[in-house]
Amino acid sequence: MSEFFKNIGKIPYEGKASTNPLAFKYYNPDEVIAGKTMKEHLKFALSWWHTMGGDGTDMFGCGTTDKSWGETDAMAKAKAKVDCAFEIMDKLSIDYFCWHDRDLSPEFGSLAETNEKFDEIVAYVKEKMAADPSKKLLWGTAKCFDHPRYMHGAGTSPSADVFAFAAAQIKKALEATVAMGGQGYVFWGGREGYETLLNTDMGLELDNMARLMKLAVDYGRSIGFTGDFYVEPKPKEPTKHQYDFDSATVIGFLNKYGLADDFKLNIEANHATLAQHTFQHELRVARVNGMFGSIDANQGDTLLGWDTDQFPTNVYEAALCMYEVLKAGGFTNGGLNFDAKTRRGSYTMEDIFLSYIAGMDTFALGLRIADKMISDGRLDQFVADRYASWNTGIGADIISGKATLADLEAYALEKGEVTASLTSGSQEKLESIMNNIMFNL
Repeated sequence: MSEFFKNIGKIPYEGKASTNPLAFKYYNPDEVIAGKTMKEHLKFALSWWHTMGGDGTDMFGCGTTDKSWGETDAMAKAKAKVDCAFEIMDKLSIDYFCWHDRDLSPEFGSLAETNEKFDEIVAYVKEKMAADPSKKLLWGTAKCFDHPRYMHGAGTSPSADVFAFAAAQIKKALEATVAMGGQGYVFWGGREGYETLLNTDMGLELDNMARLMKLAVDYGRSIGFTGDFYVEPKPKEPTKHQYDFDSATVIGFLNKYGLADDFKLNIEANHATLAQHTFQHELRVARVNGMFGSIDANQGDTLLGWDTDQFPTNVYEAALCMYEVLKAGGFTNGGLNFDAKTRRGSYTMEDIFLSYIAGMDTFALGLRIADKMISDGRLDQFVADRYASWNTGIGADIISGKATLADLEAYALEKGEVTASLTSGSQEKLESIMNNIMFNL
């Protein structure tokens, strides 16, 4: 096997004083924070689609980066991607990876041939994993959105034939996930939605999406998949009205169809932006509902209305993200997958490493800040004090279920005007405390 990045060695940790662009400034894998190493907390993953296949193509222009990896034959290229991906992960000290089935191996003339070639690449990946047991599959998924057959959706297609084809594709992707020891399987509804209700049976489409998920759960469990199934919320693009709009929408769907015991959420920062939420909001909604699972670590651009999938460099956002992760007790089966791509103009091979270093350092800083937010205690104490009235008296009676509506009326009549019981929300003070914590590491 040839070395793809001969001029780039293993990326070292050199500390925040370093000016070496090919070194970590904040990510020190073996450093212990809050009882675990940074590597254990962060569980970074390489995204096969952007890193191994994304060449900078956009709706206005062809690719700017050569991602053929020196091959022209489809299968030779797929195997070269595997070799290259494992080299990138080794040099960046990344232990996990994620894929769509068609990222690993493309479609061929028939589903049978496609499956045969896919199995060959899965076996090749397993060989690499056996040679380096530190490398693990975080999650797999089926790419049921880019082929013309999925123009009207996969699980929500008006065609039963398309539904059946998608089910067959998901079955094979689940088998590959289990074969690689993956502890997650993702449903991303790339075209599960509608453009106009004039041609849409929404009730049937939602029912069918749930049917497909139930079939996947039943089959996955039958072949030994013990991990989490995930839904990844996204509000729009490519479909105008997507059924997986945001965390709250997805949680409602999962509860309605009895899927909540097997599914959790895979939250993406850029998708939160498109839903006009903050990243922290989407994570908090998932966490307080017991549905937090995994994260697609990237960032969007608030000035643009589409999914830019940029490598994360916003430390403030990363800190609030990791605060939610720590409050959730950390990752179990999930992790931080860099669903991110270098900018179209960042076209060199070195840019791949520079981008990952930037993202990994950003979340390392975020972890450090989040740990200090919790140990500092001022923010949590403010919230506890603000809601203290629910711990005693009438508040405790309400929470325990002791107080009736008549009891509350009597209390209010006796109490009179209650404005005096309110206190300031002190948003500016809290934001100042956050700045103080961030800049005093």
